[in-house]
Amino acid sequence: MTENHHLARLQLAIIQVLWDRKEAKVAEVQEALKPDRDLAYTTVGTMLAKMEVNGQVDHRSEGRSNIYRPLIQQTEVSHTMVSDLAERLFQGDVSQLMCSLLDGCEVSSEELTRLKKLIRDKEKELRNG
Repeated sequence: MTENHHLARLQLAIIQVLWDRKEAKVAEVQEALKPDRDLAYTTVGTMLAKMEVNGQVDHRSEGRSNIYRPLIQQTEVSHTMVSDLAERLFQGDVSQLMCSLLDGCEVSSEELTRLKKLIRDKEKELRNG
């Protein structure tokens, strides 16, 4: 069963650092968030501790430092957050979500080709049960 992973902006920024680096100390996460987020070391540490309680990250100790690693995958978070967005804004209407995305973003011909392939693949999957 897939769990729901709803992350706030700061949580998402922190977990993205961990996804990129595989693991990091609090100070490394703090530094990676700059200059967009100039957060105190204690703020980052507190957020990582809360994320650990929520089962989103884990840590190991190395000397006096905690080294954090993600426990949730980017695909899990993306799926949950996009599904939630589709449900809340479009009442689950995926075609409306796609129309909104296509109208609101610049899409290259390569991306359109990839999207068409994804749709064909999904159609085959549904036909084959």
